[in-house]
Amino acid sequence: MEKLQAALDRARKARSDGKKTSRASVTQGGSSGGSDLEENWMQLQEISPDLAALERNRVVSQIANARATPFDILRTKIFLQMRQNNWKRLAITSPMPKSGKTTTACNLALGFGRQRDLRSMLLDLDLRDPSVSTFFNVMPERGINDVLTGELEFHEQAMRVGTNVAVSMAKQRETDPTRVLLSEEAADVIDDIEAEYQPNIMIFDLPSLLINDDTRAFLKNVDCALIVARADKTRNAQFDRTEREIAEQTNVLGVVLNAYRDGKPGQDGS
Repeated sequence: MEKLQAALDRARKARSDGKKTSRASVTQGGSSGGSDLEENWMQLQEISPDLAALERNRVVSQIANARATPFDILRTKIFLQMRQNNWKRLAITSPMPKSGKTTTACNLALGFGRQRDLRSMLLDLDLRDPSVSTFFNVMPERGINDVLTGELEFHEQAMRVGTNVAVSMAKQRETDPTRVLLSEEAADVIDDIEAEYQPNIMIFDLPSLLINDDTRAFLKNVDCALIVARADKTRNAQFDRTEREIAEQTNVLGVVLNAYRDGKPGQDGS
C-alpha cells in the first residue's frame, strides 16, 4: 500500500510540475490575459438548460431560493475548503447507483455559476451510464469521450451555461471506459483544459465506486472526492469500503447524506 501511495504521489507531482510549466508558457505567450481567457470561454457553444427538466431531476440551484439553500451551503463549504488547500479538481461519486451524485454535481456546478467571479466546469465521466445530458435536456453532437482521446478539442465539444459554467457531456454509453479513464492521454487532456480555461473548480461526475473500476481508474487525476450516500439504501459496509478506497488515492473532502430529512431516512432530501 505504501508503494502504491508513493507512486500516486510521484504521478501527481509530475502532473503538477507539468501544469506549472504549461501555465508559465501560456502566461509568457499572453493567452492567460483576461481578454484571451474570456475569449476561450466565449467560444464554447452557449446553451440554456431546460428548467423543467432540471426541476424534474431536483436540480434547483440555478436560481437563488429556499430549495437551493442546502446546495448553496454545500457549495460554499466545498469552495472554502478547496481554496484553503489549493485544490481545483473535485470528484463526486457514491458507493452504489441511485444515491444522488449526478444531482449533487449538477446543483454544485450551477450554484457556482451564480458566483460571477468564479468559473466552474462539470465533466460527465459516468460513461457507462451517463445522465447529465438528460438532466439538462441537451444532447451534444459528440461526447466527452472524443475529447479525452484527443479526437476533439474541448471548445469543439463542451457547452457553456451563462458566461462562467462549462459542461462537457457524454453522448452515449461506453462499453469499456476504463481504457480511457486510466490513460495518461486523458490525464494530459484534463491538464490542458485546466491550463487553457483556468476554472476555479472542475467537478467530475464519476460512476459509483463499487460497481466497476472506472472511478478507481480516474481518481489519480483529482485533488479530492465527495461521497454521496443514500440514507435508506447505502449500507455501512459499502460506505466504509468506498471511503477507504478513495482515501488510498486522493483526499476525501466530505460526505453528503441524501434522502434523510427530519430525522427520518427514506424521504428525499439534500
